Amino acid sequence: MDMDTSSGTDGSPARKRLVVIGAGMVAHRLVEAMVERGATADWTIDVFGEESRPPYDRVALTSFFSDRDPDDLVLGDGSLWAVDGVRLHRGVQATAIDRDTRTVTARGRTYAYDALVLATGSYAMVPPIDGKDTPGCFVYRTVDDVAELRAYVNELSDRLDRPVRGAVVGGGLLGLEAAGALQALGAQSTVIEFAPWLMPMQVDEAGGRTLRRIIEQLGVEVRTATATAKVRANRRGTVGSMEFADGGGHIDVDVVVFATGVRPRDELAREVGLGIGERGGVVCDDACLTDDPSIYAIGEVAHIAGRTWGLVGPGYTMAEVVTDRLLGGDATFTSGDLSTKLKLLGVDVASFGDAFAGTEGSLEVVYADPVGGVYKKLVMSDDAKTLLGGILVGDAEAYASLRPMVGSELGSDPTAWLVPDGVTPIGGVSLPDEASVCSCNNVSAGAIRCAVRGESGEPCHDLGAVKGCTKAGTSCGSCLPLVKKLLDEELTAAGIETSNALCEHFAMSRAQLFDVVRVTGIRTFSELVASHGTGRGCDICRPVVASVLASLETGHVLEGEAAALQDTNDHVMANMQKDGTYSVVPRIPGGEVTPEGLIAIGQVAADFGLYTKITGGQRIDLFGARIDQLPLIWKRLIDAGFESGHAYGKSLRTVKSCVGSTWCRYGVQDSVGLAIALELRYRGLRSPHKIKLGVSGCARECAEARGKDVGVIATDKGWNVYVGGNGGFTPRHAQLFAEDLTTEELVAVIDRFLLYYVRTADRLQRTAAWLESIEGGIDHVRSVVIDDSLGIVADLDAAMAVHVDKYEDEWAATLADPDKLKKFTSFVNSPDTPDPDLVYVDERGQRRPATPQERATLIAGTTLEVRS
Repeated sequence: MDMDTSSGTDGSPARKRLVVIGAGMVAHRLVEAMVERGATADWTIDVFGEESRPPYDRVALTSFFSDRDPDDLVLGDGSLWAVDGVRLHRGVQATAIDRDTRTVTARGRTYAYDALVLATGSYAMVPPIDGKDTPGCFVYRTVDDVAELRAYVNELSDRLDRPVRGAVVGGGLLGLEAAGALQALGAQSTVIEFAPWLMPMQVDEAGGRTLRRIIEQLGVEVRTATATAKVRANRRGTVGSMEFADGGGHIDVDVVVFATGVRPRDELAREVGLGIGERGGVVCDDACLTDDPSIYAIGEVAHIAGRTWGLVGPGYTMAEVVTDRLLGGDATFTSGDLSTKLKLLGVDVASFGDAFAGTEGSLEVVYADPVGGVYKKLVMSDDAKTLLGGILVGDAEAYASLRPMVGSELGSDPTAWLVPDGVTPIGGVSLPDEASVCSCNNVSAGAIRCAVRGESGEPCHDLGAVKGCTKAGTSCGSCLPLVKKLLDEELTAAGIETSNALCEHFAMSRAQLFDVVRVTGIRTFSELVASHGTGRGCDICRPVVASVLASLETGHVLEGEAAALQDTNDHVMANMQKDGTYSVVPRIPGGEVTPEGLIAIGQVAADFGLYTKITGGQRIDLFGARIDQLPLIWKRLIDAGFESGHAYGKSLRTVKSCVGSTWCRYGVQDSVGLAIALELRYRGLRSPHKIKLGVSGCARECAEARGKDVGVIATDKGWNVYVGGNGGFTPRHAQLFAEDLTTEELVAVIDRFLLYYVRTADRLQRTAAWLESIEGGIDHVRSVVIDDSLGIVADLDAAMAVHVDKYEDEWAATLADPDKLKKFTSFVNSPDTPDPDLVYVDERGQRRPATPQERATLIAGTTLEVRS
């Protein structure tokens, strides 16, 4: 049997030998910390991982279902494993430990160690259910698990003439992730949870009820307080149904995913007699050291302070502790931050601190909106001053601010952090230095302040430098708003001006740049950068200037040098898709379209082989158009009476409406007529970010107007207008701006609001964030728009009149200009040759781009039903 001792060969003292069993996220952090602290001068490091892949982000596993490449999940850039003295053994299982000789056996060889770290993590626990091994049953733990599940569901989808029926046993974090994964594959999904509510380890009963309501609205069936008794096979020998205990009946299913928790992988430790916790895990002291003075344990396999720790944050802390100990330090693991913030099936869920109010005398402050799908709870000390913990479901925007405040006084009425439109400051001034800002990497507010001040090295005066120095925000990223706030406050306190420069080429903000262009009459980028900037511009300032020029009605977006400034989508007036083709979105104002119009769109889609889908904005998206086909498609659509829907631009997208008083017996105003008028008025209005409007014909709000940048809701007296709503990464409800307006008053208010936003917002800043950042907030904007506090209303009205008067359809103008049409070719040297690399797969009666795996299958010669 070979022995690897890694001894020196040049007469120098041999480096000590560190062996790490396990190659997950926590093992990666251990090696990273050792390298960062220069430990490879004294240590060699061998890491053994059973999976064929290098360490990857297991937290982001579900993204694999949306055709994300598994390589995108790999942690770091790979250079870590090229460091001298660091070796990653992929696809190699460590099979034995010999404590007497201090060796590890792997793949027939023995590796000597001076220190051994067990980072074996955990395995998916499958309950002892009859039929659990039936083909079609899966666990949800690794990339390979996900790949097998995806392949199985896709195969069933191709074979069955109905949707695949999936069931997930377990309604915790992994269970809801698995349910989302099944949905992403087009399968139906049922979640079965033994506890009385979902996510019982993270949220209380009321939060669980809210979460259930939201998830059921998304099309996932939920069964709580239910135990699975048996999985039955069908005639093919694969999963066919599930039976429930205690007379709970049964359901027909095609695939079952077990997500009922994990258990520590402590078998190697058991075999060599190390202490094991009552429910598993290798018993360690606060130095992460086991019974053996040469063996440490970190991550999910470690049992410290009477428990195992199932989150990556505490695991990273353990990795730092062991690194310090190996280098002669005395760091200890005192506790781990069990706070969690996730987006499950698109729903924000967060819990932190004493979320279940276990502290004696604690008080609970609760806000619940069952209709809006929001539940928030703060746990306070008995004097209602100190924050102890909390739960946020449906709206977790305040999480980044609240979690670091645990143990500190909130300094305001706790309800202000919960109610909509309340004050939820993200400031860092009141944070004590010991407050944890980044739980993933255990970075405190004090550490960030020290980095900015340069107390242990070069001062960090920008966000990138702070991230590089402290690791804050480099994992999940949810703490970055708070990190940026702390950075700005430290710089301000030091008398260092925080720059609002657009980029290195313009030392002014977007709003200042807009005013320069508006006042000077400059109409080209080259003229602007020559007189008010430096250099030749970049991918930040060039599209911004293009947007500003378009906002001021200076000509076609593809006219002259403006064409070279545009982003990818604006450059060809279409949205680029994952396979390099484009989507086409004709405008359908207010969602109203004639039968003839529908027929024309359908015929175009059929003739060009385009994938069609109804969008959330009440119009039709046509996918799969080659660049050379765009003019041909738009010629047909324009001849049928359509125009550009500007889906590609930072501009007005849609004005969504219900049918209002035209058809609905509850409608009190003509919402369709108003929506069409508004869409035709603001079409083509270029802005810092996309804009969406909604008009509801009564208070029932079927058009979801309060989720839009501008929302209009009918009243018996006229119209109420709301502003600053949006979906996206951080959803916001729009706030009431004005009430009971006539149609004429309403249009004037929206005109001025939109143009004031266009003139003063920052680059890529949505209306919600703009209202939060502008001095005086919504009250200031209201005073400008309605009370004319700045004396600019007449100017705003005139500017909107110019926009309405000068509007022209960009695609109609392009079709009339031979020079512009030259841009729309697949290959410059062969304009009539279509892109030969486009490969499609038929699915549900339409074609979609082939995945990389399907392309590989085609190359291998397996027959798929494809069209290219």
